[in-house]
Amino acid sequence: MPTALALLREGGLTVHGRLTEASNAALYCTVALGSLSAQVVYKPVSGERPLWDFPDGTLAGREVAAYELSTATGWALVPPTVLRDGPHGPGMVQLWVEPDPEATPLLALQDPSGPEPGWLPIVRAEVGGGRTALLVHHDDDRLRRLAVLDAVLNNADRKGGHLIPAADGRVYGIDHGVTFNTEGKLRTLLWGWAGDPLPAEALEMLARLAGELDGELGARLSPHLTAAELAATRARVDALRGTGLHPLPSEDWPAIPWPPV
Repeated sequence: MPTALALLREGGLTVHGRLTEASNAALYCTVALGSLSAQVVYKPVSGERPLWDFPDGTLAGREVAAYELSTATGWALVPPTVLRDGPHGPGMVQLWVEPDPEATPLLALQDPSGPEPGWLPIVRAEVGGGRTALLVHHDDDRLRRLAVLDAVLNNADRKGGHLIPAADGRVYGIDHGVTFNTEGKLRTLLWGWAGDPLPAEALEMLARLAGELDGELGARLSPHLTAAELAATRARVDALRGTGLHPLPSEDWPAIPWPPV
């Protein structure tokens, strides 16, 4: 990890193209430092579109804050991410994770009478011709960890395309620009455990976070978040510990991102 972070922070960035499906400017690049090189995604602040519910120019910093918090969980769910200058000005630079084409699918459409064993329901969806199907996600501990992380981050946009099964066996989460809002905005596909008791490992992790948010972790997050956003993060951690449950969808905010994948 120290080597990866040094490469991201200090390496020379070369832009090769733009990821055209991204809502904000997301550039596919290589970064090189001496004999080391890697593929990365670079999201310059100058390419961020204004949002009504997030301050302008803050999405790159929120991506870095999500990485820092993910690192503090010990679960390594977000690829190494830094904030640095680049060809188009300051922005977020994140190590590129290539999806494993041989990985077991994480999402599926199944018969509305489902879900099948090993899968958890998300929502019934119209699939055309008056037909419906059940959108499901895998009952997978890697996804469950991401569901807990998203509850802490207050992730407003956990689409299926933001879940990357990698060749190392991990599932990584990407695209964390719309996180850490002070208002409840959790919007995700990972609702299969809603209302269920949190696993013991999650409660242990939340207990650690509660202490670290008032110490070193809080100091690492503070350049990217306001005092109110940090306080709201602490409150979400406390709430999860207090209930001991995965959160339920809000009745005041759309629970499913659009488009879902």
